[in-house]
Amino acid sequence: MLKLAIYGKGGIGKSTVTSNLAAAFATMGLKVIQIGCDPKADSTINLLGGEPLQPVMTYLRENDEDPEKIEDISKVGFGNVLCIETGGPTPGLGCAGRGIIATFQLLEDLKLFEKEKPDVVLYDVLGDVVCGGFAAPIREGYADKVIIVTSGEKMALYAANNINQAVKNFEDRGYATVEGIILNHRNIEDETKKVQAFADENGLKILGEIPRSNEINRYEDEGKTVVEADKTLPVSQCFIDLASKLVESVAE
Repeated sequence: MLKLAIYGKGGIGKSTVTSNLAAAFATMGLKVIQIGCDPKADSTINLLGGEPLQPVMTYLRENDEDPEKIEDISKVGFGNVLCIETGGPTPGLGCAGRGIIATFQLLEDLKLFEKEKPDVVLYDVLGDVVCGGFAAPIREGYADKVIIVTSGEKMALYAANNINQAVKNFEDRGYATVEGIILNHRNIEDETKKVQAFADENGLKILGEIPRSNEINRYEDEGKTVVEADKTLPVSQCFIDLASKLVESVAE
């Protein structure tokens, strides 16, 4: 099983990358679960035709009892990707990180992985803070590898460095390790050069590059990933090639 936690600065395009990777894995015939670990709860919306999914934390607030089955807190999207959103607390009340922890415990109680037997699990995680619940996806038993999404922008690289250092600090606990970087282009000056320099300085590899693309925005307005909309597009092929590379890394 390929278990990936995808981190990055808020607004850097993690959800776009994650959902397109999920769609790419699905087109390869793999069984995929995508778990959004962000209070915004919008990670899976483009796998679900633009329809938001009720987050687990909202379900728990609005019901007296825990869900009895996975179907109560999930939806099946494009390519039969099973979609789950952790959500967060009522704004201004509680800790979003604790919401992730509570959701993960519930998924264990429901025996999600034993019942679904996925080939790929993707965790889409807010990366501005890597502590408490936001570190939960990289703990033993969840993700095996961390992928950092960044552009060449200063604050994106700053967040990427914090994520990388946080994961390194957890190494002796048997947590996930950083597999590499996805460069999500913003077309700033010398962008590839800046990200390559960051990767070299930290002993990381650039796993793939996603070009700035109007097609991504256009199809997201329709509630779709570009991989679902047209997998022959060059930008779709970037995601498909990256998914193939990641699958091959497990086989090696």
